[in-house]
Amino acid sequence: MKFSFLFHEPVTALAELDRRMGVLKALGYHGIELSAFHPMPYSITGVQALALKHNLPVVSMLTGWSYGEGCCLSSPDPAARSRAAARLCNYVDQAAELGCLLVVGLLQGLRKDEPDGSLANDRIAEGLGIVARKAAEKGVRLVIEPVNHLQVGFNNRACEARAMARRVHSAALGYMLDTFHLNIEERSVESALDEFAAEAWHFHLCETTGLRLGSGHLDLPGVLRRLEEQGYSGVVSVKIYRDPDWEGAARHSAEMLRSLGAL
Repeated sequence: MKFSFLFHEPVTALAELDRRMGVLKALGYHGIELSAFHPMPYSITGVQALALKHNLPVVSMLTGWSYGEGCCLSSPDPAARSRAAARLCNYVDQAAELGCLLVVGLLQGLRKDEPDGSLANDRIAEGLGIVARKAAEKGVRLVIEPVNHLQVGFNNRACEARAMARRVHSAALGYMLDTFHLNIEERSVESALDEFAAEAWHFHLCETTGLRLGSGHLDLPGVLRRLEEQGYSGVVSVKIYRDPDWEGAARHSAEMLRSLGAL
């Protein structure tokens, strides 16, 4: 099983990204997950060069930061929906250059954007269809992340994310799982993994607290065992988004995974 480390906030300086990638490689991680943002102050070729330098590929990119820039797939405003689709298509181009997967979560929008879930999903499906066509042309895999209802308005459960992917019906579009959100939305993390892990394209390993692994009640050995049993073949991305000491968190997580014989 391969493990990457996720940076929830954009890394805005190439020199800092270089430093972080060096740290992660030394800790034994196999990849890095980044947050896409616009406009980028450095080129994608610069990121490509760092991936080669450290032998640490960018495995995926998050897209949620663009929601704060008026991009929303479910919005009643056609301009906001158009911006969201166009921004995602731009990120598809970047993902194609990096050879990585693209994650869509928050860009679906919130209930305050559109209270009618059925209407919102019609719009989300239309926008994702546009992006999925571009992704198919570029050979990029696009995934819907089922995010809990406190953070995203729609497709909060794994079954809903899978249903949306099937509705769009594109070979370029699938879904992913995140243990933090599964813990909130599903009957149990274990039952959700049993049902959905085999078809998932990406996975976030996140403690129930959002802090370091071991700080909550996530059954880490059980999660890893179930992923293996279900034949999950993607990368497992360690997600710690509530700890400002990312280096300490990354080191602690690597030590825990190594103690389990996983890393």
